[in-house]
Formats: sequence, C-alpha cells, structure tokens
Amino acid sequence: MAALVDTNILVYRFDPRFPDKQQIATDVLRKGILEDSVRLPHQAIVEFVAAVTRPLVSGRPLLEPHEARREAEEFLSQFVVLYPDENLLRLAFRGAAAYQLGWFDAHLWAYAEHYGLQELISEDFQHDRLYGNVRTINPFLSS
Repeated sequence: MAALVDTNILVYRFDPRFPDKQQIATDVLRKGILEDSVRLPHQAIVEFVAAVTRPLVSGRPLLEPHEARREAEEFLSQFVVLYPDENLLRLAFRGAAAYQLGWFDAHLWAYAEHYGLQELISEDFQHDRLYGNVRTINPFLSS
C-alpha cells in the first residue's frame, strides 16, 4: 500500500536541528524507495525547495538553491510524483470545507483521496484521523 508524504518529511530529511525527526524522515523515505510505497505530490517538491532555501535564524538556509534543486531532481527520479488536475482541485475545495482544513493541507489531502492512497504521512494533521478514505499518520509522535 502506497502512502502520500507531506513536505515536512522531505524537509526534515535535511534538517540537522532535529536529529530524531531527521532520522525518522530518512527512514520513511528509504523504506518508501525500497518498497515503492511512497508517493510525492508535486506540491511537496515545490514547497520543499522553498522551505529549505529560506534563510533560518542563523541567516543560512538548510540547503543552498543549487543543492535544493539537485535534491528535488533526485525526488523526481526516486519516487512516483503525482500531479493535480481539475478534479483534484475541486476535491480540495470540498475537503477544505468539510474538514475545516487550510488550503495547502486540503490540497495535500486531495492528492491522497484522488489517487486512492489510504495514508498521508505528515505532522500537520491529527494523528490517526480519517479524512474521507485517508488516514493521517504522524511518524514523529515518539520523537
């Protein structure tokens, strides 16, 4: 069974400020590659590049822009990447209203629902809650 992975998993993979979360994110992604069990919404790749190139309090980003682009290219080659269409966008509108989700979370959920994925791995949703046919899993609860 494949699961959809949120941007925060991709970002934590490169964030040494949170070593426990970095290890968990690395494990989720490695397992996803080995088992072909992870799908990435194109939204997460776009958000990843923006997030890891944004300057932190230290003034430096997690990754330099050329590094972020290289890692995004790696994601494209390592994972099945899902793209939106009109039906997915309409589903996101309905999901935002039905579940009181912010736009980006509703859009992310809609990828999973639209593509028939039963799990969404993210720290941004209520753990183990069912939204439509999609169960949300927070892998960082123990960290």
